[in-house]
Amino acid sequence: MREGYEGTGPGSITPDGCAVELYERLPVGDEPEIIAAAVPAGAHILELGSGVGRVTHPLLERGFTVTAVDESADMLARIRGARTICASIEDLDLGEKFDVVMLASFLVHAGDEEVRRGMLRTCARHVAEGGCVLIQREGPDYHTNVPRERVDPSGFTVRIAAVEPAGDGVDSVRAEYVFPDAVWTQTFLSRPLTKERFESALAEAGLEVDTYLTPDGIWVRAVPMA
Repeated sequence: MREGYEGTGPGSITPDGCAVELYERLPVGDEPEIIAAAVPAGAHILELGSGVGRVTHPLLERGFTVTAVDESADMLARIRGARTICASIEDLDLGEKFDVVMLASFLVHAGDEEVRRGMLRTCARHVAEGGCVLIQREGPDYHTNVPRERVDPSGFTVRIAAVEPAGDGVDSVRAEYVFPDAVWTQTFLSRPLTKERFESALAEAGLEVDTYLTPDGIWVRAVPMA
């Protein structure tokens, strides 16, 4: 388990506190539509932090080729139809280039700045000339609108129960997922990034914003700096 991360509930728990069985249950949102609208049809996507394939599988159905990377072999075992690689994102060096590199799930907000730097360097290292990097950021009130919860139409509740300072500009976030037959929790470290700090972190890795893909600024398309 990574320091500062914890998970509870049925089934195996990954080093960052994610429960494999939970992520098998979670429905996909609008991510596939956002991604498909932002990149060329049929692009080869390097998906960093793919988990069980919640987004991978809809992308495959839309005609994309996906190489899925995750540090959990248990997560990757649930993926069908994509090449899978078990590795930590920050250390990845495949010696290949991809049309699209994707860093979703708010991974850019890693509490450890060196981990974040490594992740963004991995993005820059693997994006092809003329390609792009898609990054998912936290919303502007992610750390302040707490507690909050959402009841999914399928019948479970997801709740951000607490956000507490953990030192050095990092917060400890506790999420709860309540199903009729099971409850999971995940505690993880997250570093808030203003738009300016986010763009500075990109620049440090040799990337720059091409466009903010959604009005809330959560999805971003970045490109290598000229």
